[in-house]
Amino acid sequence: MKTITVFTPAYNRAQTLPRTYESLVKQKCKDFKWLIVDDGSSDNTREIVQEWQKKDNGFEIQYIYKENGGMHTAHNVAYENINTELNVCIDSDDALADDAIEKILEKWNQVKGKGYAGLIGLDADFSGNIIGKGFSKDMTETTLVGYYANGGSGDKKLVYRTDIIKKYPSYPVFEGEKYVALGYKYRLIDQEYKLAVLDEILCNVEYQPDGSSNSMLRQYIKNPKGFAFWRKICMQFPESEQRVFQDCIHYVSSSLLSRNWHFIKESPRKGKTVLAIPAGILLTLYIKSKVKG
Repeated sequence: MKTITVFTPAYNRAQTLPRTYESLVKQKCKDFKWLIVDDGSSDNTREIVQEWQKKDNGFEIQYIYKENGGMHTAHNVAYENINTELNVCIDSDDALADDAIEKILEKWNQVKGKGYAGLIGLDADFSGNIIGKGFSKDMTETTLVGYYANGGSGDKKLVYRTDIIKKYPSYPVFEGEKYVALGYKYRLIDQEYKLAVLDEILCNVEYQPDGSSNSMLRQYIKNPKGFAFWRKICMQFPESEQRVFQDCIHYVSSSLLSRNWHFIKESPRKGKTVLAIPAGILLTLYIKSKVKG
């Protein structure tokens, strides 16, 4: 039994997935499995992976194909199939940093008996520049939301205990939609557990032009129920009280886009939601104008 599963959701990324593969081959420590969840690709992802499976890579490659449902559904399938102690997601256009597996396991062996949900490490671009802010020298543990509430920024690499990630509900699926924030599970975990800080670059990332982070306004239009769900979670477990009103505004907007006229009744923060209606209407008009443009 390996200690950690590296899982990769993939959707039509045959052109970038080899970079991910090569970064795994380069790992000196091979105490991991690689799970690829193909989210309905129409390119030659399957054939590429099958060729890799024939090679002696020093690690097992597991491939699962599913109908296209969005990143969060690929995570659901991954968690259903992971049986190692730890897991970490490396996207299909990213690369595991040199010796990342060794660094993760070395740190985990130091802290595994202290009740942490896992580790939080750094993402960097392919030039080695840290995405957003790093960690302060005195930060040894944090929740994810606590990191951002205290001035942190940028994507971070999260390594979770598998038993804990499976303890919480799966990402919900809304008919006709393909986006729910991955932060949903992480926010729930934050309520009970902390993460040990690993001040090392674990992943090199590249944001694709057709990736979700580069088309967020269009995502608001296509997935309003998923976004409204996420905003309710943010209101229920806020990053800060200052952020709640902003979440209310987005909740109003997403509710209007989904034509949910019961959004006030369903809100965890009814009073602030009512106050946010004018700004929510303006945000809705802004989103529609930009997407049409």
